Amino acid sequence: MLDPIRTKARWLAATGAAFVGGVAFASGMDWIRPTEAASLFQSAPAAPSAAAVRPVADLSDAFISISESVTPAVVTVRTESAAGPRGGRMQIPEEFREMLPPFFQVPPGQQQGPPPTQQGTGSGFLISADGLIMTNNHVVEDAIQINVEFQDRRLLRARVIGRDPTTDVALIKVEGSGFPTVRLGRSEQTRVGEWVLAIGNPLNIGTTLTAGIVSAKGRPLNIIRPDYAVEDFIQTDAAINQGNSGGPLVNLRGEVIGINSAIFSPTGMSAGYGFAVPIDLARRVSDDLVRYGRIRRPRLGVTVNAVDPEGVEVYRLPAQTGAVVTGFATDDSPAQRAGLRAGDVIMSVNGQPVESSDRLSRVLANFQPGETVTLDVIRYGARQQFRVRLGEVPATPAPTRTAAATPQPTPPAAVGRLGVQYAPITPQLAEQFRLDTREGLVITNVQAGGPAARKGVQRGQRIVEVDRQPIRTAEQFDRIMAGKRPGEIVSMLLADRQGRQIIANVRLP
Repeated sequence: MLDPIRTKARWLAATGAAFVGGVAFASGMDWIRPTEAASLFQSAPAAPSAAAVRPVADLSDAFISISESVTPAVVTVRTESAAGPRGGRMQIPEEFREMLPPFFQVPPGQQQGPPPTQQGTGSGFLISADGLIMTNNHVVEDAIQINVEFQDRRLLRARVIGRDPTTDVALIKVEGSGFPTVRLGRSEQTRVGEWVLAIGNPLNIGTTLTAGIVSAKGRPLNIIRPDYAVEDFIQTDAAINQGNSGGPLVNLRGEVIGINSAIFSPTGMSAGYGFAVPIDLARRVSDDLVRYGRIRRPRLGVTVNAVDPEGVEVYRLPAQTGAVVTGFATDDSPAQRAGLRAGDVIMSVNGQPVESSDRLSRVLANFQPGETVTLDVIRYGARQQFRVRLGEVPATPAPTRTAAATPQPTPPAAVGRLGVQYAPITPQLAEQFRLDTREGLVITNVQAGGPAARKGVQRGQRIVEVDRQPIRTAEQFDRIMAGKRPGEIVSMLLADRQGRQIIANVRLP
């Protein structure tokens, strides 16, 4: 009978003998050397030379130096503001409360406690030794109490010196002296590709420094809502998150070149697209807030559009650039007094290029009311210069009132190559479209998706000019259209009921 224990012992003995014999054979063949076997565990790649890592080490040293010199002047801005109804619950009208179940009802006359507040956290930086701090408007807007936390954990009460919603810049102040300060640089001299550092208190985790480069300049994001908004953001891939708002964006010379303000992200967290208000603009706003307690904004007094591909042909431009003057904001427009006309294309202001209609407002923001600027203009192919003395935007511009439209029966389908219907202005049409004139033509219908609709033409707009010719009758319009061939452009100057003008350059199918 087979003994499994004895069989297993014989198998183990045979295996051990074979292993010892194999080692002995390998040693005899000089296959294994003790020194080589040891080197498998002891060898390592040679360390890089000091010269090879010097550029990176220099950059690292620069980051360290910037952190040590700038961070002491960076603060956390803590705010309290009204949170609205308790717990965010909607307010229930009195007449509906009795319909609620008993556990939802509030006994008559019972107070629901003091209004709740919500906490906010942002960043800021000291620009003067006596406690002046620059931050974002949206950090302190609507705050009923502001406290500033310093790097040494001191907490001081702050008050608002001034704020500007149109640029998202605010100044606050704490009492004291001898505070550390930052150095302000020149954002105009900043170049795309430069290294920058973002410093602040993201997500309320404490002062944090992140590095990246300047990805772009002059970004308009359309996130600032008030009239006369100026958006000229510096874009960076340095990580910026909630709580970084108001903190400094710093170059490798340790100079602040921007105020971290916004991010583009599908998650609300950094996705590599951060934006900062240029420090040149912020400094201009801050100076006004300190000297006047408000922003003195220059006024050119024009309404402008971007140049589209058809505009390049109509205005005879060398490239698709500039800002097209479509009209004048008021009767006392400084630009109109200087000689500008609708259809002029502004190419530069005091030598600063105006690449787009958005860029014009950003360039003008660097000037003061009362200053005289030189505009380089192309007027239908002819280059001209105008000197304009800038006016001042009223401190509280009158709101534009728009009457509610009265429902009207749907007109018949639009006809014609432009995709519009137009008619002489009758008393009935003037009342329907709330026009203040009884002369000329009005657009009564626009074909959805048609050539004119794609250029922003709308019902109720008054036709002022076509191809630079004043239009008062349908016969004038028809005569111009009869001479147009497919592929040619019809340039229409239109006005809405508030008097705002646009130029629609429509290419005929």
